[in-house]
Amino acid sequence: MPKVTIYNPRGEKEAEGEVPEGTSLLHASTELGAKHGSACGGVCACSTCHVWVKQGFDPLSDMEDNEADYLDRAYDVKPNSRLGCQAQLANRDVVYQITEESEKTWYDEHPKERHEAEAKGLWPPK
Repeated sequence: MPKVTIYNPRGEKEAEGEVPEGTSLLHASTELGAKHGSACGGVCACSTCHVWVKQGFDPLSDMEDNEADYLDRAYDVKPNSRLGCQAQLANRDVVYQITEESEKTWYDEHPKERHEAEAKGLWPPK
């Protein structure tokens, strides 16, 4: 199984572990407990699950036209950008960073956790 390492938007390691080949990056994040949001629920109907792949970009599943179209709408797109709901793992390790937009979406989807983080002064990030 490929090893997945996930960093938050500030470059801090958020999660790490092994997940089965064929798993999407968004699902891997969910399984490993990373704050990786998706307003559409991971069906390639928005761009909020946008990530930057730091290592292991080429072995990921090929980008389809629909993903490319939605990725064009994302903020701060880079050559190593993918939508987490569409990029699927091959049998190779991958390292990626969740974008600010995706983290904010996760907190919007999890109000209890957002309120707890606000109370501790952890959200929004400074």
